[in-house]
Amino acid sequence: MKKGYLINSEISYVISKMGHTDMMVVCDSGLPIPKNVNRIDLALRKGTPSFLETLDTILSELKVEEVIIANEMKIVSADLYNEVSNRFHDVKITLVSHEEFKEMTKECLAVVRTGEFTPYANIILKSGVVF
Repeated sequence: MKKGYLINSEISYVISKMGHTDMMVVCDSGLPIPKNVNRIDLALRKGTPSFLETLDTILSELKVEEVIIANEMKIVSADLYNEVSNRFHDVKITLVSHEEFKEMTKECLAVVRTGEFTPYANIILKSGVVF
């Protein structure tokens, strides 16, 4: 049995395949997911698992060099934006429109869907390198 903190086999597999600048999305329960992108659906019920719980678990395994967030999160869900930005002190944070964000999801290796019901609780994680 895997000893690490992240035990979801699908997420672990995607992270193990990620190279420099590959991207993964962690999203709320409402983000449209492109049909050609691997969907890892963790949503169980409203709020379970939460966006931040899922993000923190993924960050325990994935080296991130940049995150992409929709401007709308900063405006509509300011408390969540502050929580998210506090996790990325040494990481570039890029803000785009929600429409541009949705277009960018088409280039991601996977979308991890949570049970989050907070508007615009979506983030693209761009893989860094560990050396």
